[in-house]
Amino acid sequence: MAVASAAPGSIFCKQLLFCLPVLILSCDACQKISLQVPSHLQAERLVGKVNLKECFPSARLILSSDPDFRILEDGSIYTTHDLILSSERKSFSIFPSDSQSQEQKKIEIVLDVGGRKAPKKRHTRDTVLKRSKRRWAPIPCSLMENSLGPFPQHVQQVQSDAAQNYTIFYSISGPGVDKEPFNLFFIDKDTGDIFCTRSIDRERYEQFPLYAYATTADGYAPEYPLPLVFKVEDDNDNAPYFENKVTVFSVPENCRTGTSVGQVTAVDLDEPDTLHTRLKYKILQQIPDHPKHFSIHPDTGVITTTTPLLDREHCDTYKLVMEVRDMGGQPFGLFNTGTITISLQDENDNPPYFTKTSYFTEVEENRIDVEILRMAVHDQDLPNTPHSKAVYKILQGNENGNFKISTDPNTNEAVLCVVKPLNYEVNHQVVLQIGVLNEAQFTKAANSKTPTMCTTTVTVKIKDSDEGPECQPRVKVIQSRDGLQPGLELPGYKALDPETRSGEGLRYKKIGDEDNWFEINEHTGDLRTIKVLDRESKFVKNDQYNVSVVAMDTDGRSCTGTLVVLLEDYNDHPPQIDKEVTICQHAKDYAVLKPVDADGPENGPPFQFFLDNSADKLWNLETKDGKTAILRQRQILDYNEYNVPIIIKDRHGLSAKHMLMVRVCACTTPSDCNKNFKRDVKPNVILGRWAILAMVLGSALLLCILFTCFCVTAKRTVKKCFPDVAQQNLIVSNTEGPGEEVMEANIRLPTQTSNICDTSMSVGTLGGQGVKTQQSFEMVKGGYTLDSSKGGGHQTLESVKGAGQGVMEPGRYTYTDWHSFTQPRLGEESIRGHTLIKN
Repeated sequence: MAVASAAPGSIFCKQLLFCLPVLILSCDACQKISLQVPSHLQAERLVGKVNLKECFPSARLILSSDPDFRILEDGSIYTTHDLILSSERKSFSIFPSDSQSQEQKKIEIVLDVGGRKAPKKRHTRDTVLKRSKRRWAPIPCSLMENSLGPFPQHVQQVQSDAAQNYTIFYSISGPGVDKEPFNLFFIDKDTGDIFCTRSIDRERYEQFPLYAYATTADGYAPEYPLPLVFKVEDDNDNAPYFENKVTVFSVPENCRTGTSVGQVTAVDLDEPDTLHTRLKYKILQQIPDHPKHFSIHPDTGVITTTTPLLDREHCDTYKLVMEVRDMGGQPFGLFNTGTITISLQDENDNPPYFTKTSYFTEVEENRIDVEILRMAVHDQDLPNTPHSKAVYKILQGNENGNFKISTDPNTNEAVLCVVKPLNYEVNHQVVLQIGVLNEAQFTKAANSKTPTMCTTTVTVKIKDSDEGPECQPRVKVIQSRDGLQPGLELPGYKALDPETRSGEGLRYKKIGDEDNWFEINEHTGDLRTIKVLDRESKFVKNDQYNVSVVAMDTDGRSCTGTLVVLLEDYNDHPPQIDKEVTICQHAKDYAVLKPVDADGPENGPPFQFFLDNSADKLWNLETKDGKTAILRQRQILDYNEYNVPIIIKDRHGLSAKHMLMVRVCACTTPSDCNKNFKRDVKPNVILGRWAILAMVLGSALLLCILFTCFCVTAKRTVKKCFPDVAQQNLIVSNTEGPGEEVMEANIRLPTQTSNICDTSMSVGTLGGQGVKTQQSFEMVKGGYTLDSSKGGGHQTLESVKGAGQGVMEPGRYTYTDWHSFTQPRLGEESIRGHTLIKN
């Protein structure tokens, strides 16, 4: 199978076939090219394309021998105007050349004007077409988009060598045949000629991969399916356009020449990397158009500045009308236009300036916190930005701080105020120099110098007013000797009338004198002491005593001043020490004395310490460092209190005699000694009437208890069948122990039994046997009992006797047992009574 399409007599070798128009490269490299074209050609229409990369890669210049056609640098051939070709064949030459090597070639272009070829019928056996070379092979083919026809157009022919032996029928399939877009291609089943039915848009379909089939009448396929690829050649049918409809760039004013503003980009839908998409940019118009400030790189679309004269205050926005054109910017290339906006960013290149060169205002003296002047400024920079907001400064004339200047945030005006009273008697007017800057720093323009500060002068006239007395200075210091006696005069506080500069007619009054040391002279302000001036007074701080004075004129206007009396120290206070000290024998045998002098350091230590002659025998006094002394025992003394006379002198000999009470104690710390000493040393106690009464009643109660203990009573009662726990036999006695009535060595006391059932009870005696009844012996006062049946915390005679006494008859106790039991208890009761009396 083969492809057959050429002018008669042409010799083919590795053919590259263009279909409508057809481009043929001859075997003699690029000497002759045939193009199949329609008879009518429109102006600026693509006729064909020569592959110069294979024919002449170094070609830089291409010339045409026929003015009806022009050749572009990529080898595209275009008509210059509308043409009607009368003959079937028309030829002309093109001449590509290299300017460096001076080499030039000639390529002949043959235009073949014709229509559809008549199909040639084929027979089963045609010996004329007998070929020896295999002809069923794929051959590349290109289609030109937007072809003008006539349609159907012949595209290519496929042939199979099997047609020499069989009747072959041809068919095709794929996109453009039985797939989208349908019915674009068809094939003559007998001849194998492939035709195109309509024009093609490359931007939709770049190529068509088809398959060709050769079969016999009975369906036998002697050949494999043949792949065919029809590539659609691009036609420059799409104009480039800018991506963004509205583009805004910004650039600082006064920027340098060559500063990049921005880059514009455009899109071309034609085939990339071809002359159809080689775009060129240019600026058609600048609005405003004078002077020209911007340029654009034709290939990249980068916009840059061409002058350093961009001034936002002159013009803040520029518009550029841009053009983008394909075909490398050739006049016949397709183009589009767009508009971009360039906005200038403000820089602080214009200093603010006052509307006037000088100002005049006036203010009354002694007025404060009052606005006296407003000053306006102009600034050409962008309003309400740091580049135009004003900052005012007082450069001269405000050395005393009487004025303050600020900025009104709403109007940007300077506001001048008086914050400290002005005195007409001192200055009648003040001249101020005021400067203004911006919040942002100045920037130096490329075509000018750095802006400087603008200044102006303000003359402030001070108006006189009748004012009250002046207390200047507010605080006055006078000196006085410590210990100054009452009735002596001191210079007082003086005020002045600012009008007359004298103190005549002023009246003074004391309004502050904490300890009431002075009285004041109403007319002169001098002071007279009414108390002794004491530097050591609690009202004196840092040797200073303050007196507040008010001065008034005849109209009642006043001022206030303070008189500070600085007291010079006088040695009028001898050293003082504590009246009592304690010596703990367990810790140390001495005491440390630390005197205190109320006078100043110049009248204080070093101190001298002396003992009176009467105390030398027991005590020794040592001076340690001029500030303290050590009082030491000459021998170990008894625990007691001792009065030690001591004399202490300061550095100037002022002395005082002190009677020091020294407490010698057996302790570890002085605080322990104070507690014990008070309890043990003071034995003299005066008893009151209630204490004496308590002692008498206690003694009577104690006698009753003892009497009860020695009395034994018995009583006949009705027979009881339960234990008798209520009856008691008491020892009758009038003394604290067994008296004269107790003669026997043993005392029989009742013992307890389990049950009492007898109806009679005998009275026990000191020498007889007692009835065995349940008895108990209790001491009412102290709560002690002789009943051995009561255990727990009660102490009994049984426990006093102990276990080593041997076995005795139940209920019998010896006198020794009784004596050892009662005596300690009676002693405790005596101590309790004594304690109760003391309390």
